[in-house]
Amino acid sequence: MTDYRSIDFSPLIEASEDEVVTEAFARDIALPSGGTLALITLDNGRDHTRPNTLGPRSLEALSGVLDELQQRAAAGEITAVAVTGKPFIFAAGADLSKVSSLATEQNARLMAQYGHFVLGKFGQLGVPSFAFVNGLALGGAMEIALHCTYRTVDASAAALAFPEVFLGIIPGWGGATIVPNLIGIENALEVIVSNPLKNNRTLKPQQAFELGLFDAIFGAASFLERSIQWADGVLQGSVAVERPHVPGKLERLTKWPAAIKIARETLKSRIGTAARAPYVALELLGSARDNDMVRGFEREDDALAELISGDQFAASIYAFDLVQKRAKRPAGAPDKSLAKPVQKVGVIGAGLMASQFALLFARKLRVPVLITDLDQSRVDKGLDYIRGEIAKMRDKGRLSEDDANQITALVRGTTDKTEYADCDWVIEAVFEELGVKQQVFAEIEPIISETAVLATNTSSLSVDEIGEKLAHPERLVGFHFFNPVAVMPLIEVVRTGPTDDETLATAMLIAKKLGKSAVITADRPGFVVNRLLAKVMGEAARALDEGTPMPVVERSLAPIGLPMGPFELIDLVGWKVAAHVQDTMVHAFPDRFYASENLHRLAEVDGPLTKSKSGKVEDLSKAGRKAVTLGKTAVTEEEILRRVEDELAREIRIMLDDSDPEGGVVAAAEDIDLCLILGAGWPFQAGGATPYLDRSGASERVFGGTFHEPRVAGRRSE
Repeated sequence: MTDYRSIDFSPLIEASEDEVVTEAFARDIALPSGGTLALITLDNGRDHTRPNTLGPRSLEALSGVLDELQQRAAAGEITAVAVTGKPFIFAAGADLSKVSSLATEQNARLMAQYGHFVLGKFGQLGVPSFAFVNGLALGGAMEIALHCTYRTVDASAAALAFPEVFLGIIPGWGGATIVPNLIGIENALEVIVSNPLKNNRTLKPQQAFELGLFDAIFGAASFLERSIQWADGVLQGSVAVERPHVPGKLERLTKWPAAIKIARETLKSRIGTAARAPYVALELLGSARDNDMVRGFEREDDALAELISGDQFAASIYAFDLVQKRAKRPAGAPDKSLAKPVQKVGVIGAGLMASQFALLFARKLRVPVLITDLDQSRVDKGLDYIRGEIAKMRDKGRLSEDDANQITALVRGTTDKTEYADCDWVIEAVFEELGVKQQVFAEIEPIISETAVLATNTSSLSVDEIGEKLAHPERLVGFHFFNPVAVMPLIEVVRTGPTDDETLATAMLIAKKLGKSAVITADRPGFVVNRLLAKVMGEAARALDEGTPMPVVERSLAPIGLPMGPFELIDLVGWKVAAHVQDTMVHAFPDRFYASENLHRLAEVDGPLTKSKSGKVEDLSKAGRKAVTLGKTAVTEEEILRRVEDELAREIRIMLDDSDPEGGVVAAAEDIDLCLILGAGWPFQAGGATPYLDRSGASERVFGGTFHEPRVAGRRSE
């Protein structure tokens, strides 16, 4: 048994000199029935844009206050202790900047142990403790609440979650042990493992209350007052606290191990086995069946020491910083004051992609949106789709009745292109063929004002060539969405030689208003995502052509942790689209990219693959096998992986080389990684492509160096 009191935490605290400290301020509250409640308020002295965080010095401050309150409780001066946060914020969990900078194995273990030591004091005060969670509470903040005897939550709290697995670690200040013993193993698996892997899904307060994480829920207007009254009732015995989700003996004996087994199989099917944190979380949740808090906390200490000092946490923090910081300050973006006002949007086309655009622009910008197509039946079909999607969002509670009616009224359709005359922003979503795109812009340009911006959603064509016949090519910009439009967070904003700063600034501001992250790229074939995915798909096709069984090809990239195998990806984007992208890249760079005739053949087959019940690719179907011509020189999974790694390293090196006519695509390696994380689902625990390629040795093999110095890697050996 670890005696946390005997551990010297001073090295951890001394190393956190620059921490923004969340102080713990205590004041006495007279309870309605008599007695005194000591109320701790967590506050870092900043406004709501800088949430409370819990670094070593913040824990030290909280620890000192809890020691004082323990003495006061022993003296009979207080009857209970409660903890809440500054307005709108309970706390955003552990200070990740401190955790990552202290990421040696020794420091990682100290950080875990210090959290257990300090938070454990809520259960050692000698009087009941209450958590009044008044706002945002993530990770370590939720664990503060868990260590308290009772918990209330504000019905308007912004988000409640255990996001640790998403970041390559686990809830290691008690969460992985207490949660399953409080709300049951199935609920615990949902909040600790499943939700983080669903794009870091958070809980709404009502959900968290119904799951059993909180004992009571109150509205924002009188949250603190009602929480104090409720706590007084609990202390007096007039309020009974029921916890129906606490697991019984039968659940521990039967349901618990079965749930862990099913979860492990589901994880393996969904994300493979490259990510370490989800499986460590499963091990901890499985072991928590013994309901031994002391041993459980020691298991958490061991797990955090391993994970925080490992490569995947370092990579996850790198990826997290890209998404949270770099994405919000895009490299090369002009001053936003240069952006032109957009009061009306035109969408050329009324097909599925165009209809998705129209819906997104109307919903996010709340300006009139006009769609057009060759005939009224196509326009009507597009409008029907948009209205149907609005109705679905209304029925699911994602839109109010008023919002649904407003958005519906904002979207109109026509075959009369002259109605584009007063549009400030016009985006095309027509067939991916240069002549077609040039023609629609040639028809539209004389109609619109000279200040209107033209945007193309091309995924692989040259934006410069699309605009070469325009009278004002300086107002054309690439604006490449990813499918499904409403879900995928990335837009590649493509700047051509003539594109002026006003046009680019407008595109960047529009992307932000749409809720997307935009990365500025040069006008090069495939831009970023499709250029690199073409490398992956090309090497997969090459291996298949050589005679490698498809299951071998599908398994080959598992060590990277990509969300799907290469042929599952091809099947998702569409065989004809994939073949077209490969052909485009081979046409642009014939010496570096591989195009397969077999892709075109499989594109003509109805159902070229067989799949498992979960949708994973198993093999070529009988029809698919008949359609292709395969060689007899099969290669191994290891060889395919090495080829993909080396080809990606080589291509990214070229893309970052400003002196290469095919390079200068983005400002830095970080932008490559941001694009792949947001546009291709590259896993957080890999940190994007370039840190992975450095760690795997591909960078060294290909160009004798690394993309990052020092490498984005763990500090376990320090």
